[in-house]
Amino acid sequence: MKIVVLGAGAVGLTVAAKLSRVAEVHAVARKRHADAVRERGFLMTGIWGEGTCRFSCSEDLPRTWQAADYYIITAKSTDTEAVCRQFADAIRGREVVSLQNGIGNEEVIGRFTDRVIGGMIITGFEWRGDAAVHVSVEAAPVKLGRFPSGTGEAVGRLADLLLAAGIRTEVTGEIRSDLWSKTLYNCALNPLGAIMNVPYGALADPHAWAVVTEIVREAYRVVGAEGVTLPLATPEAYLEYLQTAQLPATAAHHSSMLQDLARGHKTEIDFMNGAVAALARRHGLDAPYNACIAELIRFRERL
Repeated sequence: MKIVVLGAGAVGLTVAAKLSRVAEVHAVARKRHADAVRERGFLMTGIWGEGTCRFSCSEDLPRTWQAADYYIITAKSTDTEAVCRQFADAIRGREVVSLQNGIGNEEVIGRFTDRVIGGMIITGFEWRGDAAVHVSVEAAPVKLGRFPSGTGEAVGRLADLLLAAGIRTEVTGEIRSDLWSKTLYNCALNPLGAIMNVPYGALADPHAWAVVTEIVREAYRVVGAEGVTLPLATPEAYLEYLQTAQLPATAAHHSSMLQDLARGHKTEIDFMNGAVAALARRHGLDAPYNACIAELIRFRERL
C-alpha cells in the first residue's frame, strides 16, 4: 500500500510516521521538516509512542509516488485549495482523505476528485522542534467515511491500515455528522483557549464556560438549519459530554490556534467559528458569540 500525505505539518508527519510501520509512505512537508526527517528521522513523543521513525519525505511529490493508493491532506484549512491545485494532476481520480479541522475542506477537495473520504481526528499534536511532535491527548478515535455519506471498500481498507498502525479508528456512514461534532469541539475550546492563553482544562471556569455554552447553542441552531443530525441531539447533552468526557481528556492541551498565533501564522478561524457565523447569516440566524470570537481571533492575527 502506498500513501502520500500532503501538507504534512504536526498532524501529517505524525500520521505518516505511524503509517510507515505498515505501508509505504511519502510526506510532502516544509523544507526544514523534510530536511530533519532525512537527516535524523521524525521524533515522536507522547501517548502514541516514543522514538524516531524514518520515512520518505520531501518538499515536493516525486513522480514515482504519484500513483499512490491514498492521498491524505493534513494541511491547514486555509491551504486546502492551494494544495489541491498544486497536486491536481496527481489527485485526480484518486482516493483523497481530509484529516483537517473545520467545515468545507471536503467540498473543496471534491472539485478536484470524485473520490473524497472525510476524516475526523481529535488528537493533540504539539511541535517540539523541526520534525519533532509531542502527542498530548486523544479525545476520540479517528472517524472515516465516504463524503458526504456512506462507507465502501476503500474506506474500510484505510481504516484497517490505521488500526494496524496503532491509531484507533472507526468507520462511519455519516461523516458529516462527525465533522460537525469535531467542529463543535473546536469552536467551543480552540479560539477561547488561544485568546485567554490557557490550556483547555481552565475553560471549565464558570465565566469561560458561560461563553462556551452560548457558542455551542448557536452552533446547534446552524447545524439544524444545515439538515445535519448530530449524535447528541441537544446542545445541553453535548455540553454535558464536553464537560465530563472531552474536556478532562484534553485538559492539559494548548490550543492549536494559540500555537498558530504564537508563530505569527494565519489561523483556521474562518473554518470554525467564522464558518458558523457565516452559515448563520445564510440561514437568517443570529450567532453573536461565534461572530465575536471570530473577530477577536482575526484581530490577534494582525498583531
